[in-house]
Amino acid sequence: MDSLFIIIPAYNEADNIESVINEWYPVIKRHNGGGKSRLVILDDGSKDNTLELVKIQVAAKEYLEVITRENSGHGATIYFGYQYAIESGIDFIFQTDSDGQTMASEFENFWNHRYDSDVIIGDRHNRQDGMSRKLVSKCLRCIVGMIFKVKPEDVNTPYRLMNRQALESAIKYLPSEYNLTNVALTAVFASMAVGRPSEEYRIKLMFIPITFNSRRAGTNSINIVKIFKIGIRAVADLKGISDKLRA
Repeated sequence: MDSLFIIIPAYNEADNIESVINEWYPVIKRHNGGGKSRLVILDDGSKDNTLELVKIQVAAKEYLEVITRENSGHGATIYFGYQYAIESGIDFIFQTDSDGQTMASEFENFWNHRYDSDVIIGDRHNRQDGMSRKLVSKCLRCIVGMIFKVKPEDVNTPYRLMNRQALESAIKYLPSEYNLTNVALTAVFASMAVGRPSEEYRIKLMFIPITFNSRRAGTNSINIVKIFKIGIRAVADLKGISDKLRA
């Protein structure tokens, strides 16, 4: 029976975290992997009562786990979660966010294709998170296209299912403290799907359309100014990752 970790980073999500757990927990319970599967909440040093709310849920849910660490940002937190899943020997790793913008009901379509593709990433159609964030995603897609010579449908979707072998092969090219881990991973996956680097096995990459709603409650901790600053700083790092792939 295939094991699954659902990785969900959380920072100051007290308004959303209980409903997000209640939506995703039935998924992990259904795919319990002989008792090895877990819904893993990664608390990124929240300053509200996110952690306390999760701990209450953990006491009542056997497949729910929480890990808390000092605030390090979204990218570093999911990198930690990915490495944790790899080291735990889990067969499949899924990541989404804790703001309620994605839908647990769409997971089964991804799971049903897990043997058709090594990596399955959501393609956000009809996004409800505002024009500014759509523009950022388009800019990131162009940057990835220029640097990596690939153009994935959606580079930074927080809705992705990966088998352990593909994730382990790709993540070694990334720095552990990086703001745009999912963007870099998508770029590496897309490169590996076309046979780069040549010494790696060639992965299969699939994009599936998903719903992407507006934030359910609370305030996003990263505003548009911060996003652009992160993007500018990330260009050099993406170039470094691309160089490593081509070395």
